[in-house]
Amino acid sequence: MLKRETYLSRIRGFYDSDLVKILVGIRKFGKSVILNQIVEEIKDKGVLENHIIYVNFELVEFEELQDYKKLNKYIKDNIKDDKIYYIFLDEIQKVEKFEIVVNSLRASLSNVSIFITGSNSKLLPDKLSTVLSGRYVLFNI
Repeated sequence: MLKRETYLSRIRGFYDSDLVKILVGIRKFGKSVILNQIVEEIKDKGVLENHIIYVNFELVEFEELQDYKKLNKYIKDNIKDDKIYYIFLDEIQKVEKFEIVVNSLRASLSNVSIFITGSNSKLLPDKLSTVLSGRYVLFNI
């Protein structure tokens, strides 16, 4: 797999930031590949698998988590200690009211680093800027 260094080099400085990292772009343009490469880099730094929460909403096994309250509970139930947890929410636009979950996680937990992806047409910046104003960094892929 081709390493997407151009994008990774821009995102890398935010891995441990409390800002929500948002990767947007057209469908099938490599957002998920970049997320997986970030996961690999984080593991290479010594982060344990149980401190990485990865939900891909295109997979049927995560379909139940498209309910925003269930998603919130799932994530909080998987956080067991005070060490940093890396949360990856791929194709988040499939979750109605996802921005409430993201904002709630940011507000209630100090030990999370959140990454989300979505398609330009579905991940409305207006919706994000209202709920997360000043609390995110956007990367166009």
